[in-house]
Amino acid sequence: MEQQNNSISVNTTMNSHKNGGRVWQESKKMWKIAGPAILMLVSQYSFEFVTCATVGHLGSLELAAVSIVQNVIKGFVYGLMLGMGSALETLCGQAVGAGQINMLGIYLQRSWIITGITAVLLTPIYIFTSPILKLLHQDKHISELAGKYALWVVPQLFAFALNFPIQKFLQSQSIVWVMTILSMVVLGIHALLNWVVLMKFSSHGLFGAAMVANFSWFLLILGQLIYIMCGFFPDAWTGFSMLAFKSLKGFTKLTLASALMLCLELWYFLIMILMVGWLKNPEVALDAVSICMNLDIWGLMVALGFNAAVSVRVSNELGAGRPNVAKFAISIASMTSTIIGTIMTVMILVLKEQYPKLFFEKPLVIAEASKLGYLLAASIFLNNIQSVLQGVAVGAGWQTLVALLNIGFYYLVGLPLGALLGYKFKLGVHGIWAGLLIGLLSQTVILLFIVWRTNWHKEASQSKKRMRVWGDSTDPQST
Repeated sequence: MEQQNNSISVNTTMNSHKNGGRVWQESKKMWKIAGPAILMLVSQYSFEFVTCATVGHLGSLELAAVSIVQNVIKGFVYGLMLGMGSALETLCGQAVGAGQINMLGIYLQRSWIITGITAVLLTPIYIFTSPILKLLHQDKHISELAGKYALWVVPQLFAFALNFPIQKFLQSQSIVWVMTILSMVVLGIHALLNWVVLMKFSSHGLFGAAMVANFSWFLLILGQLIYIMCGFFPDAWTGFSMLAFKSLKGFTKLTLASALMLCLELWYFLIMILMVGWLKNPEVALDAVSICMNLDIWGLMVALGFNAAVSVRVSNELGAGRPNVAKFAISIASMTSTIIGTIMTVMILVLKEQYPKLFFEKPLVIAEASKLGYLLAASIFLNNIQSVLQGVAVGAGWQTLVALLNIGFYYLVGLPLGALLGYKFKLGVHGIWAGLLIGLLSQTVILLFIVWRTNWHKEASQSKKRMRVWGDSTDPQST
């Protein structure tokens, strides 16, 4: 009996060590992508932050014009292009897992064709920025100056069209550090050029700020293109090919579903800001919300790092026909992101009286932003869980499903509840944000249920079918 107990004890210890080893190995694979992805996203987001910080020295009118272009016009376009890129994340990730490395360059070129055409179609938004803003009842002087700035930054629209497919091409192969280092170097150059052009030669004004931003984005693109096309990827990049023009119909379908999935979520935040602006005496509320949104976006950069990591891990393992490993990767990513979300949430709650002072000195704004601290903390916590779940959806190719969930819970639940609580029950910005949280929580619960109930062996089979269809370069019937 004693010998049997000892044997059981030894087996238990061995299994424990084995499981601990699996957790450690999976965590290393996840952080290899998530860590540099977070730094890259923060660096690229900081391009706009640096521009705003230096433009603020030119005057309040210039700052207002740049801010509205960045938050409304470029925010709309950035989200659309980033969403379209997630289609490449699904296909390239599963192709890597399936060993179809030769298709990655073809997928990249197909994505460039679609995002390039989209950039052309979106150009009128930049051209007619001024009348669009006036139609939205924005200040006349701000609208006119914003219209000029928007025209000057049209090249960035095409930079986005190139950048996000490149990101997904490299991420799918777990190559993220190169993009991260390039982004950080270009951020340093961007900050230096802004200081020289706007602080030392301020006569260039907004035109100088626009030209610096354009140069920085295309410098980043050039560095990434050189890395891809100079022989570092002999199997994945074999040059330009006419195969890129095949299967565009099915590719476009998945791309649009991907864009819709992300944009429906990002546009909700834009609508929420507009709803706050429709409150009586909205000045203090808008300032307080802007503080919280800035912090929420920084937190979202961390969450999106885990989104990218779990997307790559799930797509790679499904493509390789290892559904159990994909399921295990989801568990590790969810656990890690939840722990980090909890830490960030606690920090917000502890510092809710202090963080508003980093942005404003007005006592009323500081007090209102502090009151919103509980809602901000809840948003950051849920974002960390939901972003992982959306990464799973991208890795498995469920973009259409998530887009439908976004419509249902954000626009049919969150918005009406926010309007009811904010206007009818006179809870103001607190009610509007509470409506968002209820929609976000509902969507997160449903996604958790879907992931939990998923037959991952079936998903692996679906991935093989998808790769067979796309790999043959025929027009897929479904994705």
